[in-house]
Amino acid sequence: MNVTSRRRVLKGGLAAAGLGFLGLPEWTMPVLAQGETVVPFTDIPANFATNPSEVVRVLDIRTIAGALTPKDQFFTTQHYGHPAIDPAMFRLKISGLVERPRSMSLDDLKAMGKEDVVAGFECSGNGRGRIQGFASNGRFTGVPLRKILKEAGLKNDGHEVVFFGADHGEEETDFRQQKIKLDQAFGRSMPREHALGPDPLVAYAMNGEPLTKHQGAPLRLIVPGWYGVANVKWLSRIHVQRDPYMGKFQSRWYRTMYEQKIDGETVWNETAVTHMRLKSIVARVSKTGADCKVTGFVLNDGTPVRTVEVKIDNGPWQAAVVDSSNGKFSWKLFTYTWKGATAGEHTIVSRATDADGYVQPETADLASKKTFLEDNSQFPRKVMIA
Repeated sequence: MNVTSRRRVLKGGLAAAGLGFLGLPEWTMPVLAQGETVVPFTDIPANFATNPSEVVRVLDIRTIAGALTPKDQFFTTQHYGHPAIDPAMFRLKISGLVERPRSMSLDDLKAMGKEDVVAGFECSGNGRGRIQGFASNGRFTGVPLRKILKEAGLKNDGHEVVFFGADHGEEETDFRQQKIKLDQAFGRSMPREHALGPDPLVAYAMNGEPLTKHQGAPLRLIVPGWYGVANVKWLSRIHVQRDPYMGKFQSRWYRTMYEQKIDGETVWNETAVTHMRLKSIVARVSKTGADCKVTGFVLNDGTPVRTVEVKIDNGPWQAAVVDSSNGKFSWKLFTYTWKGATAGEHTIVSRATDADGYVQPETADLASKKTFLEDNSQFPRKVMIA
């Protein structure tokens, strides 16, 4: 579908406006005004699907109608499908280098108090093929991770905190000339200092409702500012250890390789996929009279965004308006008014710059990166003005 009806977008916007009680002003909602029509993109593949399989969902970013992504639109993807978990029998296990190992029910966790965080994130493999639809934004409710670790008595030599999901599958690992097959749970980790920081949350609700199975019910990890892979779903165990965790999805699968020149010599760097890299995306274009409104969003690691700019065809970069109600870790909505748009096909692209002076790169700037993950390059869009 290349054209979103005014009725569909307006309906979504009004539903989101009901979220004002969550502290999100209604005026932030990018709802179509009377007489405003959606301009069709011409760069949507014919086979684009929002639900390409039972366990994968892609957000159609053209339909963004509010600050929070509804639960039935929130993107999802995983490696081992959806595990069946009985919430009444569920226990979160805390093990390893802790003074007081724990087995905690949902009621035990909720009794520890709750905090909310609005966090937007994307899959590290998000990109052009999915029209940047492996991204969403939600308000998550749960218990700060640091509170759980302190309750369990984190030991001084517990340097690595590992998070295992209930989802698992058989994996084959190469070790020299051997092939070893093991049934492994999905796992990711973070260093002690980040785990004890103020941001990570063990969440049991999103947008005021219990998590769905697609979002990791009954419990998931939320690491604001990090790529989706770090936000472990169906969280079943937190294990503290001394040494770095070397599981498949930590050390071999989610890695970025890039070339660097040092003193004229080529050095290949491999880095783990953790903090999100600054990215802005044009999500929708609408038209009223001779003017068009460009709407988009920014994702990053929580570093303040200094500017968002939009360029039409080969024209100059022009400043967009960034919504002042955006949170530190939420996606940042922006709009740009395109005056006097002429009939025909046009190219629209956005770029963001953060407070540290980092500018969202062009595709050519990432030529030395040899893996497709963490592609935060500018994303030109094609639209047709009638």
